[in-house]
Amino acid sequence: LANDVGRHLEGQVLLDGLVRTRRTNQQVGLKRGARTANVKGAFAVADHFLSEVSGAHVVLVDDVLTTGATVEECARVLKAAGAEQVDVLVFALVDPENMSDDSD
Repeated sequence: LANDVGRHLEGQVLLDGLVRTRRTNQQVGLKRGARTANVKGAFAVADHFLSEVSGAHVVLVDDVLTTGATVEECARVLKAAGAEQVDVLVFALVDPENMSDDSD
């Protein structure tokens, strides 16, 4: 997805621009607050891409957005690393009305 978006926008694609700093539990079955806590501090901008991110307009591409906890944490990390703007593109959005009570 990111490669196609990058070609369309004529931008640089950094497939490994974000790295996990620690393992996280599986998100399935976690409520929103638990998902947020689960991914807090779990990502960082790869050291060799810090200069690319600083001052940049970053488009974060994800396959599925459930509660937004992961993309919110990734966007926070990118902004903290100096990104001027972070937009998020997702391929699919989970309909909150079709989610079970234990995963919202």
